[in-house]
Amino acid sequence: MISFSAVSKRYPGGQQGLQEISFTLEPGEFVFVAGRSGAGKSTLLKLIPVIERPSAGTVLVNGQNVGALRRAAVPYLRRNLGLVFQNQRLLYDRSVYDNVALPLAFSDHSPREAERRARAALDKVGLLGRERARPVQLSGGEQQRLAIARAVVNRPSILVADEPTANLDIESARSILEIFVAFNQVGVTVLIATHDEALIEGCGRRVLRLSAGRLQP
Repeated sequence: MISFSAVSKRYPGGQQGLQEISFTLEPGEFVFVAGRSGAGKSTLLKLIPVIERPSAGTVLVNGQNVGALRRAAVPYLRRNLGLVFQNQRLLYDRSVYDNVALPLAFSDHSPREAERRARAALDKVGLLGRERARPVQLSGGEQQRLAIARAVVNRPSILVADEPTANLDIESARSILEIFVAFNQVGVTVLIATHDEALIEGCGRRVLRLSAGRLQP
């Protein structure tokens, strides 16, 4: 569950990123955050894993007030979150498999279990046959699927994605969306920020619309 209550974000210099945002995302729900570039979508998403902290209001994630978490507690929060941001931060000197397995290096899983999870994540996004390739050998859509596999390898309950289909052709974008739908169908809560109205149309999902940092009625 994710809940924003009267959340505002002000940056140094007075720039207002978000103003009085309130909404609740129920467990297992799939929701889009829509709006033009600069509307505040990325800022909203970054408050969930404490990449940013609110200037006012409360952000709850699974009952925790994440804005009040100590820095040492943040990594434990993020273990339950799958994060896909525009800067994928793929390791181009490592294989596809190594990119996905990296988050498991900080877990308590045995080497056999870590390998099983990494291969399962790659299989879910259709990249199991490319595990020895380097990211530079992948298409844009495949790189995005790799980022998703890395985000879900720890089997998070919440999956957050910022413009996951940006710069992809229509067919690749639809393929990426289908992956998120598949995860949602097995109970993962999904929150996707996008400016792509064509992606939203026909999905039948709730849409939160932002404009100039405010949630529209």
